[in-house]
Amino acid sequence: MVDYEILSKRMLAKDVVELKVFAPLVARHCLAGQFVIVRTDIDGERVPFTICDFSREEGSVSLLIQTVGYTTDRLKDMSVGERLEDVVGPLGKPTELSEFKNICLVAGGIGIAVIYPQLKQLSFEGKRADVVVGARTKDLLIYSDEVKALANEATFVTDDGSNGKRGLVTDALSETLDKKQYDCVFAVGPLRMMQAVVRLASSRGIRTIVSMNSLMVDGTGMCGCCRVKVAGKVKYACIDGPEFDGSEIDFDEAIKRSKTYLEHEKNCRLKRYER
Repeated sequence: MVDYEILSKRMLAKDVVELKVFAPLVARHCLAGQFVIVRTDIDGERVPFTICDFSREEGSVSLLIQTVGYTTDRLKDMSVGERLEDVVGPLGKPTELSEFKNICLVAGGIGIAVIYPQLKQLSFEGKRADVVVGARTKDLLIYSDEVKALANEATFVTDDGSNGKRGLVTDALSETLDKKQYDCVFAVGPLRMMQAVVRLASSRGIRTIVSMNSLMVDGTGMCGCCRVKVAGKVKYACIDGPEFDGSEIDFDEAIKRSKTYLEHEKNCRLKRYER
């Protein structure tokens, strides 16, 4: 039985923590774009996290966690040496960008957890993509130094102008697309942001790929919770994705589904703090 020990912990922002977890079987087989399902304890809920980094030699995977609910709060409070109940994976299909030559990776907020391993993989293949990263404020710009080291050109924007240019990630992307030609824009972040990126890139005839962070329970396609409509057909982010052709996504339906459990999650957090 594997002992999923927390090997290291870094607070990267007020509500963002990086956990490195011992999970040798996952680390041995995972590739960029895949994710794991985590439980903190025997009674814990199953929560998906992108594998933002890994070491096959160390047998570890790194997870970037933003506190948005009960379980993520619990994970943020865990310490080095504590153990997770289980880490299941790698799940989902690995990213496949080999057919593209000129790539622009676009991340909003915590979406950098997906972009970073893409950069590492592309660099390993001898490609250096351009990157556009946006966040609400400078404190939420994660992995900035790592991105700069791997990217051909990195552009950072913040809503409040506290780091890089002031504005939205789509503003920076529009300027980038005016300067260079790409055959693929890969985007990950809030649904509204990805929808805007797809519209912007598609209007210029550029292929878009998006990573869907749908609600998920089991990660095997059995529960149907992560379903998303792609080209009019129901797909499951956990087994068919998490990445899809952005122009085929029904974003309006996806946005509506993403709000299903907001009130329930809010109540769970309140109950925890009342203890």
